[in-house]
Amino acid sequence: MSEDPTLENHFKGHKDVVTSVDFNPNNKQLATTSADKCLMIWNLKPQSRAYRFTAHGDTVTCAQFSPSGELVASASRDKTIRLWVPNVKGESTAFKAHSATIRSVNFSSDGTLLVTASDDKSVKVWSAHQQRFLFSLNQHNNWVRCAKFSADGRLIVSCSDDRTVRIWDRMSKECVCTFPDHGGFANYVDFNPSGTCIASAGTDNTVKLWDTRTNKLLQHYKVHNTAVNCLSFHPSGNYLITASNDCTLKIMDLLEGRLFFTLHGHQGPVIAVAFSRHGEYFASGGSDSQVLVWKTNFDAIPYNEILKSHHQRTNPDPAPHITDIHPRAHFLPASRPQTIEINPRTHVADLQTSEPIVIDVGVPLFAKSSANAAESDYRPVLTDQVSASRGMHQSGSELVTCPLEYQKEVPPALASTLQHIVEQLDVLTQTVSILEQRLTLTEDKLQECLDNQNYPLQQVSPSD
Repeated sequence: MSEDPTLENHFKGHKDVVTSVDFNPNNKQLATTSADKCLMIWNLKPQSRAYRFTAHGDTVTCAQFSPSGELVASASRDKTIRLWVPNVKGESTAFKAHSATIRSVNFSSDGTLLVTASDDKSVKVWSAHQQRFLFSLNQHNNWVRCAKFSADGRLIVSCSDDRTVRIWDRMSKECVCTFPDHGGFANYVDFNPSGTCIASAGTDNTVKLWDTRTNKLLQHYKVHNTAVNCLSFHPSGNYLITASNDCTLKIMDLLEGRLFFTLHGHQGPVIAVAFSRHGEYFASGGSDSQVLVWKTNFDAIPYNEILKSHHQRTNPDPAPHITDIHPRAHFLPASRPQTIEINPRTHVADLQTSEPIVIDVGVPLFAKSSANAAESDYRPVLTDQVSASRGMHQSGSELVTCPLEYQKEVPPALASTLQHIVEQLDVLTQTVSILEQRLTLTEDKLQECLDNQNYPLQQVSPSD
């Protein structure tokens, strides 16, 4: 028997709309982005600190962990992609990727490629190791909201305000299929885990699933009252979760073709949602600046029985398979009254107990610009995943530092005073360092003058 989802964690740290959420493959961290220009890394272990990274110059629209979990790629309205090491040091490297706002960034399954989507109407593919541009996909004629790789990396799916969803062949760089949508445009699109279908979240309040082999519409759900902003497939491929402006999350059972759960918890539109890599958890973020982490529970279904039933069919397709989904027509909420409504506010007494301490990780004072960094051979190391080469798209990297870590028992006024002292000490340290450099330069000049004075005397022979 499956159980209802339960709210596990309730994180507050962002100061504006939460725009995306993504789990580390190791299930120990959660990355979130926001209109407050910050990327945050939440450690899911109880009582662990969270890190706030602040190098972007505008709204951070999207973030995703690499398949190894060693890097996080973030996209921003500042037109750059930034690659981070998700720890307290917060080392990062950035490159300008588009000429307008970047809406999404996505790693290929092997971690070697990045695909980005932008308001400049293009989809671009990059080498993740070298941050090197590879090619563009340019048939959209309006803003591109989202672009994702298929699991095998062979296909790319994108959605745009031009009211189309397109599938591209990565090797030929050709658009192999276009799905028009006359009811609205898609905010978000993604492949299911097996790559046999795609799902789109539409501004017309619908969720649509298409078969990538037959190019036919499989299912059409109209379960939300307003625009759908995001969706995520469960790793099994059997469930789909959606986030909407109607302040709810909806979970569809794709095998039975029905609305499974409706979840409440956000006090405003829900902008982002994502399952963890193994499906035990899912996270959501909204316009209320909150991040909610849920325990799935409902995935405890005996899949062996499902597999047996699939093998007994006349068509021996791998199971579970998207072509086995029924029904394939419009699904209306009223037709399935057994949908389960979940409101964690009635089940969770205190949502604030697990709120972590947040450590601000920012650019240090007197940080070097990209030009100075190139002159002094300074470059942060981003493990083996990212090359430290100075590519033509490199816009500079900053070494970040961690200020005083607040303790819960320290009064806010004292913590603020201590933080101010630490900042002043940082300024003093930097000033002393500059004075030392100038003193060294003065000593070098003085020594040069002395050498120049002694040179004529050395040229005079003893006999003279």
